[in-house]
Amino acid sequence: MQNHIPRLLLSATGSDSGKTTMMLALLSAFQKSGVVVQSYKSGPDYIDPMFHEAVTHRPAYHTDPFFLQPDAMRKLVAATAQQADLALIEGAMGFYDGIGQTSEASAYTVSQWLETPAVLVVNPQKMGRSVAAICKGFLQLEPHNSIAGFLLNRVRSGMAAYYQEIIERETGLPVYGYLPELLEVQLPSRHLGLYTAEEVDTLQEKIDLLGETARKTIALERLQALAEAAPPLPMPELPPMPPHSFRLGVAKDAAFCFYYAENLELLQRNGAELVFFSPLTDSALPEQLDGLYLGGGYPELYLPQLSGNHAFLESLRTAAQKQLPIFAECGGFLYLQQSIQDAQGKIFPMAGLLSGTATMGNRLCRFGYVTMTAQQDTLCAEKGAVIRAHSFHYADSTENGTAFSVQRPNGRTWLEVQQQGSILAGFPHWYFPSCPEAAQRFAEQCRRYQKRRNTGCRF
Repeated sequence: MQNHIPRLLLSATGSDSGKTTMMLALLSAFQKSGVVVQSYKSGPDYIDPMFHEAVTHRPAYHTDPFFLQPDAMRKLVAATAQQADLALIEGAMGFYDGIGQTSEASAYTVSQWLETPAVLVVNPQKMGRSVAAICKGFLQLEPHNSIAGFLLNRVRSGMAAYYQEIIERETGLPVYGYLPELLEVQLPSRHLGLYTAEEVDTLQEKIDLLGETARKTIALERLQALAEAAPPLPMPELPPMPPHSFRLGVAKDAAFCFYYAENLELLQRNGAELVFFSPLTDSALPEQLDGLYLGGGYPELYLPQLSGNHAFLESLRTAAQKQLPIFAECGGFLYLQQSIQDAQGKIFPMAGLLSGTATMGNRLCRFGYVTMTAQQDTLCAEKGAVIRAHSFHYADSTENGTAFSVQRPNGRTWLEVQQQGSILAGFPHWYFPSCPEAAQRFAEQCRRYQKRRNTGCRF
């Protein structure tokens, strides 16, 4: 069975071209025009999708070629865009920027696998005719590409026609419009990237301004017509969401906010009732939980509050003593350790449920895509199971664990992830759809705990 999903991929000549700003402008403009848009991000990114969701009020998903095979990616888009008029994908970095010196797992790969027209964001500031050389270079590097046109960013209104004429004359492809430089909508950033959507002051006003501007300066109808030209995608048969069979607590606040929507939905498809809580502000865990999921985020920005919330930490320790299944990634892993030392050298006691202490550094540590192979039976994977993940952290620990062999695409291998009792925790951010059995195993462990709890068995 096939389904026609109109779709576009928005990419760029490189990072810092204004791709995310252009993406938000298009999402807002289409929404204001009555077009329901489903958004995606190609790349292991949590923050950009948060901004997507602030505009669309829909979960944002990932079309990541490292995490997914071609057929799985096509089915993901077909399934999640069924109730939308348009699927809009934001690429990562530049169009051809993939693993190492290749285009593997790049936005180009996504456009090929999904047979999706690509529009490149170009910033022509401080250039004249040279902008055409950049555009032509992208067209010629891989002759069988899906680049169908360009969008200009940070261009004065009086210069837009000038650049459009050069690019269209030299490439034969259309320029679909431009965004002027809007200083009032610039998004602040820090060590892990942009601030999260919830942290940006007057975000809705910024989104509205971007959308209203794009409606005046970008040919939305022509872009939608381009999207309509994409061929149909295979439509997967998805069973209805099953009834809840266990309660899964999910840490969700300013300190813990990095979650793949696909991970949470896959856990729900395995029976999870998601119960959100805040280690920052809650005095105790929610009642009657059968498992915990502590995601990544920015715990290093809230160390006094996390360390000082003694009531919540005691509640967490009590749950761990009862062998509550706990899965933690990156920031969640740091939170479960003995302590975290900040960049100024001050030490903050943490949950103390794992061996080891963490120290914040000033450079990325073991950064990038990884393939993990379980070296033993664990909470979420049997020995030998393989799952795709990524790491993005400035901290390091004295005890990173040995439960998994972790391999970078360049072949470098090391051991990582702690398995202690009912706790599985480490720096890598897992992508459960790359190994659905991991979500199934975690769900089963939670149901076993629930059974012991309901029957009054001693933990």
